[in-house]
Amino acid sequence: MLHALTPERAALHGRFSQHLPPALTIASGDTVRCETLDVGWGLEPRRPDGSRRTVEPRASPRDDGPCLLGPVAVEGAEPGDCLAVHVEAVVPGAYGWTWAGDVGFSNGALNRALGVDEGDPFLLRWTLDAEAGVGTSHLGHRVPLRPFLGCLGTCPGPHHADADGWIDAWVPRRTGGNLDCRALTAGSTLYLPVEVHGALLSLGDGHAAQGDGEAGGTAIECPMARVDLRIERRKAGPFGLLAAPLAKTPEGWVTFGFGASLDAAVEAALLDFLDLLKAQRGLTRKPALTLASVAADVRVTQLVNGVVGAHVVLPHDALLFPDA
Repeated sequence: MLHALTPERAALHGRFSQHLPPALTIASGDTVRCETLDVGWGLEPRRPDGSRRTVEPRASPRDDGPCLLGPVAVEGAEPGDCLAVHVEAVVPGAYGWTWAGDVGFSNGALNRALGVDEGDPFLLRWTLDAEAGVGTSHLGHRVPLRPFLGCLGTCPGPHHADADGWIDAWVPRRTGGNLDCRALTAGSTLYLPVEVHGALLSLGDGHAAQGDGEAGGTAIECPMARVDLRIERRKAGPFGLLAAPLAKTPEGWVTFGFGASLDAAVEAALLDFLDLLKAQRGLTRKPALTLASVAADVRVTQLVNGVVGAHVVLPHDALLFPDA
């Protein structure tokens, strides 16, 4: 069955909570066609001074965070299950924006180290041509579009919540959320652990294009004109128990890691990658790491969420086993 989910006020929120009423309840295997606002709750393109109309009023603490759509409840989903979220289409809206040099972001320390922490942020305003796959800035820069959702995750369990039951949505976790991973384009499947009844999947933070790392703090932040997600409930991930997000993308298999430092994030992503090769091929860690060194890529996912991210990509054609 195909469902529609649009950014009506009741379906918008900035934090996760298991007590948040679902905007939509679906059966496993259904598809949800979504339209989203950008991460900053914008209702129109930014003006040259950065101002614009946004969703108002917003309620605290519910709306203190990135503009998310949902949540979507999946019938029968319970803690310990897995959601397979098939990203079937991602079409950006007509405009976007990027800025750098805003020390109010969580990458303020990096901005200071790069010497861009003084004065106003530098803003690029983009016109997006989804059909041609090109974005053009107001200064004439042209970049190819590679749209994806920066935020896609199930609701974390109550152990993450504050005293009122709310959970920060800026931070990536084992349940996904603000991953900011540019690999999650159309044709990808993201496998997410379920920690609450119904799974309560939320999405948002559309990016028309982004480099690995999101070094300046923002991508081309944009609304999404259309996102099609086919959502399946499963009892386990594709290779058994799912301890963290796992993705199969058009490029290859992807494991994720998060941490207070890049070293910690890389370590977590590699540990999950070694577990993936063990589950796929029965390899112990030393042989798996030997193959990872020659066939897999360790990439910086993002540096901007307080909890930084890394991911490991194993291209589909990078590693052939003797029985292949």
